[in-house]
Amino acid sequence: MTMTPASLGPLATWVNQALEAAGDPGRAAAMAAYMKTSDPFRGVLKPARVELLRVLRTRYRPEDRPAYEAVILTLWQQPWREAQYLALDYARAFGALATVASLPLWERLIREAAWWDRVDALAAHQVGTLLLHHRNVVKQELEHWSRDPHLWIRRAALLAHLTHKGHTDWEQLAEHCLRLAGEKEFFIRKAIGWVLRSYARTDPGAVMAFLRTHEGSLSGLSVREASRHLGQ
Repeated sequence: MTMTPASLGPLATWVNQALEAAGDPGRAAAMAAYMKTSDPFRGVLKPARVELLRVLRTRYRPEDRPAYEAVILTLWQQPWREAQYLALDYARAFGALATVASLPLWERLIREAAWWDRVDALAAHQVGTLLLHHRNVVKQELEHWSRDPHLWIRRAALLAHLTHKGHTDWEQLAEHCLRLAGEKEFFIRKAIGWVLRSYARTDPGAVMAFLRTHEGSLSGLSVREASRHLGQ
């Protein structure tokens, strides 16, 4: 269907009513506690979200990138955390519609999310897919991201490489890991180790050599995470 303000209003109403119907207030409190956030949850588990996504994909199938992004933003701007999860699920379901022009939206959502449960998905799937298919443009943007004052933008610059396997830009990834190696932030140190561990499944020799060469610069957490499956 064509996305207009008139059609997106009913979408907002529908998703809030659907989350209320599928939710559990007791579970919502536990979910917020687990995420260490005061953001409101409805207490909707993933199987129920999968069914809601199925309905979304049928009722709000986007015709183009603007329609796609309009649905994502409408979902994202709802008060419940699960609505934001649905926004990310929808973004991935119709990811073929995303282009380099979508990168400012992904950056905006990362800055607004500012927590791992949404940032990591955006970085690995939305930003990572653009990096894979539009490397020359997105690579330059990630150079800025890796120096950005915002913690979660810097983390996203690392995790954008997470799923690339044999297509990983190892030179840029290694450079970003070294650039951020001195940070004290847990989420940066963890991300360095995580993305190196992922690439080690493709090229263990490169990661082992990197760790040996730069062990003095990397945090213990990063080294432990990176070498978990390397037999070190």
